[in-house]
Amino acid sequence: MGDMLELDGSGGDSGNIINEPFDRALESRYLVYALSTITSRALPDVRDGLKPVQRRIIHAMGELGLDPASNFKKCAKIVGDVMGKYHPHGDSAIYDALVRLAQDFSVRYPLVDGQGNFGNIDGDSAAAYRYTEARLTAIGALLNEGVEEDAVVFRETYSQEDEEPAVLPAGYPNLLANGSMGIAVGMATSIPPHNAAELIDACLLLIEKPEADLDEIVALVPGPDFPTGGICVETREAIREAYATGKGGFRTRARWHVEDTGRGTWRVIVTQTPYQVQKSKIVEHLAELIDNKRAPLLGDVRDESAEDIRLVLEPRSRTVEPEHLMESLFKLTDLESRFSMNLNVLDARGAPRVMTLVECLKAFLEHKREVIVARANWRLRKIDARLEILEGLLVAYLNLDKVIHIIRNEEDPKAVLITTYSISDIQANAILDTRLRNLRKLEEMEIRQENKQLKAERVGLVARIESERLQWEQAGKELQQIRAIFSKDTPLGARRTTFADAPASLSLSAEAFVTREPITVILSQKGWIRALKGKVDDLSTVKYKDGDSYCLSVQAETTDRIVLFATDGRAFALAGDKLPSGRGLGEPVRLSIDLGEEHDIVAMFVPQPEGERLVAASSGYGFVVSDEECAAMRRSGKQVLNLDGRAKTAVVLPIEGDMLAVVGENRKLLVFNSDELPRMGRGKGVKLQSYKDGGLLDALTFHSADGLAWFDTSGRRHDVPDWRDYVAKRAAAGRMVPRGFSKTGKFNG
Repeated sequence: MGDMLELDGSGGDSGNIINEPFDRALESRYLVYALSTITSRALPDVRDGLKPVQRRIIHAMGELGLDPASNFKKCAKIVGDVMGKYHPHGDSAIYDALVRLAQDFSVRYPLVDGQGNFGNIDGDSAAAYRYTEARLTAIGALLNEGVEEDAVVFRETYSQEDEEPAVLPAGYPNLLANGSMGIAVGMATSIPPHNAAELIDACLLLIEKPEADLDEIVALVPGPDFPTGGICVETREAIREAYATGKGGFRTRARWHVEDTGRGTWRVIVTQTPYQVQKSKIVEHLAELIDNKRAPLLGDVRDESAEDIRLVLEPRSRTVEPEHLMESLFKLTDLESRFSMNLNVLDARGAPRVMTLVECLKAFLEHKREVIVARANWRLRKIDARLEILEGLLVAYLNLDKVIHIIRNEEDPKAVLITTYSISDIQANAILDTRLRNLRKLEEMEIRQENKQLKAERVGLVARIESERLQWEQAGKELQQIRAIFSKDTPLGARRTTFADAPASLSLSAEAFVTREPITVILSQKGWIRALKGKVDDLSTVKYKDGDSYCLSVQAETTDRIVLFATDGRAFALAGDKLPSGRGLGEPVRLSIDLGEEHDIVAMFVPQPEGERLVAASSGYGFVVSDEECAAMRRSGKQVLNLDGRAKTAVVLPIEGDMLAVVGENRKLLVFNSDELPRMGRGKGVKLQSYKDGGLLDALTFHSADGLAWFDTSGRRHDVPDWRDYVAKRAAAGRMVPRGFSKTGKFNG
């Protein structure tokens, strides 16, 4: 990176070569690009809420006379003017920005009135700009109000042939009203739209009470107001924190209601979707969930939208609760979406920074005050110029005959008038330009009246320029007038997004997201797992890989969790719907769980709500654990049974009786009451049986009324008639098994 880079800036002239280290050249040029992206493309100005391309579009349309009362003009004309005069980028970027300003589902208050195809909420793009027409809306025109009265600073355009406003006057807080989104280099902005009437109320409060705190502002501006409506389910505390820091998010859900279709049937009608979520994408996703059986509560979806949104969701059965159906879809689809807020804007000095809600409102108000002062100064200059002319005309009326004589007889009447009456060059020109028919008494009276009115207005303007209090009073009056346009009594101003609390207490089972179907889970000796469809009792025809064979199986459902207990004392849980299909040979279970090759699976079961199991190590220690304690949905599992030395998990069996029988590798049998075992969630447990040699081999729970029995490899039952002779306290050594007991030493063959 330390290599030297020679830059020939003259296209071949060796006298213009710049000798500079490559890393420094790259750093300086990339910094220029980054700053240009931040300040000239991606971030909006806190004062008018516009990015440069949007500002140039609004200004150019104002210059073209495209106010709300004018006729539409081709968008090609608008794009051409913006690109030729102001914007040093391509036509597509300009037209895309113009289209977005006209879409009532993209901006809360459209600044452009579009005629033609400007796209739709389904994501369809607008027609080419040679087919569409546009003009400013009344709200868009408010941003330009005062731009011709020196209300803002102008700067040179990129071609240095013209001037453009550095910021628009902006009669209302457009930044928060319409929001903004942009990605720059190393930073981004994401500002949700808000209700303009509420923002203006907050501004009026800050004018009246500059020290108002955030809680008072949030009482007036409770949250965003998205153009597509919806229901904001973010907590009040989270919303306040977002406005206090300038960073946060707003969780929004679709608006829906239940439509009764008779005979106990119903359907859900979605009328509003979350902001910036394409309706067609939601429908496609819902249809995909139905096809893949990932939304078992949903039977069908139809899009019956015309001008208004109407999505019809049919439940799979009438027994489904509407709230359960919608909660499942909120979790699975974009019917619930989160809009992140990052109030990163350019301040009045052009520096990017993250502002709070109150800071944004105060920055707008300060801009509003500066515009009022600038317009007052402009009007004052106009009044002074007019008063100068009026005073000259009054001189002419007072000396009318002599003025006419000078004009008729003098070769240079202008110079003589200036000398004779001590008037200025401007006043002399005004006298000479006056028509003879205007030299009548009525005209003199009108001039005197106008002179009087302008002087009175001048007094008021001078007072306003010198008094900050009067400036804020004028700002309040103007905001009050503008608020009438955004009144909540109008369709445009009425709040669209409402607030509600998410139903935290509504818990959904796995059945809300997975179709319930019976399966039979098989685990092979070499650790390959698969799920056969249905309840398969005869597994003799199941095929395995060469050298592999049957190990464990369990009948379950796709909504169940399948628990695997390993020889290292850990328990793992797998979702029944995520298991490999039984059409093939399955997959190694170690792909789903972190289990070393030196350990094996000793038990596989479906946890029961009130189920309990004995877990015991080969060392003879164990305890009773609930099924739920073993159902850890983690790849690393949960360490349930703590093991010493070379001990391994020997027994995992359900507690199904009041008695427990254990047998050791030394073929000694011990029976004791199962209540002597502790109930634990994790640990080593207590000693079940004492051994001099070997360890625990097998265990069995049974009801004392049924008696103790063991089963051979054929499944035949063999009772132990004198089983009570083996009853003793837990941790005893036990007695030798009865004659004829299983040759393997286990209770099951």
